[in-house]
Amino acid sequence: MLHVKISSPPPLRRPAYPANPRAREALESYINELMKLGVLRKAGHNKEAEVTTPLIITWNNDKSRVVGDFRELNTYTIPDRYPIPRIHETLTQLSKARFITSMAALKVFHQNFLHLMLGNY
Repeated sequence: MLHVKISSPPPLRRPAYPANPRAREALESYINELMKLGVLRKAGHNKEAEVTTPLIITWNNDKSRVVGDFRELNTYTIPDRYPIPRIHETLTQLSKARFITSMAALKVFHQNFLHLMLGNY
């Protein structure tokens, strides 16, 4: 579960980025897909809900990808000083394993659980 600690109370607002009709269509399609999957839900108009604005990056192969612009939120985030595990220690632990499983994590960001407090924002 992800728990993001911030140093100032919400709301953190950003103006919407301008988007051409093609980018808006891609954004609408992506949002509808995530709503069907149950990843997003309608929250109505909540003055405290505007934390980030979607941004579309179009790649050379004509596919678009939606990413969140969290730069403003990052300025208020309290760093988590959890140390990253050393690769040598991790590999030593894996050497004792009988099975190693790998998986393709499509849309892995949406598979993380945020702390329930963030559901209000």
